[in-house]
Amino acid sequence: MRFGLLLLLAAPAAAQEFVFTHGTLSDENFYRAVACAAPPGGACHKPFLRWPQAREEAVSIALSSLPDDLSADRRMLYETGLEAAIAQVNALGARITLRRATDAPADIEIHVVDAVPGEVVTGTGVPDLDGAVLELGRVALRARDGEIGHAVIAVSASAPSREIASILLEEIVQGLGLMTDIAGPAYRRSLFSETGNSVTRLTGQDAMALRRHYARGAEDKEN
Repeated sequence: MRFGLLLLLAAPAAAQEFVFTHGTLSDENFYRAVACAAPPGGACHKPFLRWPQAREEAVSIALSSLPDDLSADRRMLYETGLEAAIAQVNALGARITLRRATDAPADIEIHVVDAVPGEVVTGTGVPDLDGAVLELGRVALRARDGEIGHAVIAVSASAPSREIASILLEEIVQGLGLMTDIAGPAYRRSLFSETGNSVTRLTGQDAMALRRHYARGAEDKEN
């Protein structure tokens, strides 16, 4: 999906943007692919990361900044896209709940930036974003010992209107710890598809993966 991911961890982690598969994966292999970049039947290439249990009942999220010259119609697309993404996550019944932040700073910050895909982000005042090359979106996670402490998302103000809701939903799900896409013809209609931005609902294996990531006892089983 032409996204970038920056991991800011206590120890280095291998970067892998997607896992390739020729066919449909089992639920186990799908989950491990998106949660720890494991190829089918293989070992993890990234650590499992989750928001800590003490915070997951109310992870705050905010549309923290938008370009001053962004039109009202475009602003509304990002606002409604964020609200829809929050509703999708909260409707799953997973052990994670998102809420719009009423004060700063939010646990998950979203910045709509002027940089077009392929350009360097500047002027946000966010060290994890400024100086990074933007695709359509970018996620920066700060984590230690498997627990996410803060997430920052950048989304291009030039994103196609019809893709904004899908981009926001995927970036937010990545900000919850499911960081890796899947490439292959069987997953063109997945939120985690490496080659498309059209999914605006969490269903099927996409929903399964987030529920499993925040199921009771998930930390003990996976780590």
